[in-house]
Amino acid sequence: MQQITIASTSTLHGSGYLEYLLDYLSVFFKNADTILFIPYARPGGISHDAYTETVQKAFAKIDKSVTGIHKHSNPVEAVAQAEAIFVGGGNTFVLTNQLYKNNLIDAIQQAVKTGTPYLGTSAGSNICGLTIKNTNDMPIVYPPSFNALALVPFNINPHYLDPLPDSKHMGETRETRIKEFHNFNTNPVVGLREGSWLAVSGKSIKLKGELPARIFEYNKAPYEVAPDTQIKSFKIKRVTY
Repeated sequence: MQQITIASTSTLHGSGYLEYLLDYLSVFFKNADTILFIPYARPGGISHDAYTETVQKAFAKIDKSVTGIHKHSNPVEAVAQAEAIFVGGGNTFVLTNQLYKNNLIDAIQQAVKTGTPYLGTSAGSNICGLTIKNTNDMPIVYPPSFNALALVPFNINPHYLDPLPDSKHMGETRETRIKEFHNFNTNPVVGLREGSWLAVSGKSIKLKGELPARIFEYNKAPYEVAPDTQIKSFKIKRVTY
């Protein structure tokens, strides 16, 4: 049975890395002693080693050890044997490109399908959706496909931001960008605000945290879903342009 945590962010303002999630993760990863970390998204361009060290320090607080997938000679085998998997944030295009390069899309899908707990934050959450087309990142590399892990039946927009009423910024809002997406695509999109996450257990998908999520469906007005609410199963419409 799938056990997935899809978090908007790893770090809330004024707190440490994963700090707001650690109590939850101590339960979520209760059956895992070692977590396989996938650092491919490389936030700010940092090295895999530096990124993994940050994650190790955070999980040490709940008595979990962490190993970076880049230290394994066979990444596919590392995923297959993992007790738990964490994919961190950074650049979604870089992350997706490396997953395809290392033949890890199918490997992660299979591992999660057979019960390996999966945690994603930011880019690591973005790839849980059907495609990565709702990432906020710049396409600094060109992955073989925008298709993602499809662990949930919708796309995800992490770090979802509401317009500031007093802002003089004249650019597009996040909502405008997602509406543009729906001019050419029909996948539903879940906008996850900071400090929010989706708790997936089998077919159950529940919003957690203190803030509502904003839901965008093709040809429908956006709407809000309150914390502790089940995210419904969407019917994907097929449209050809």
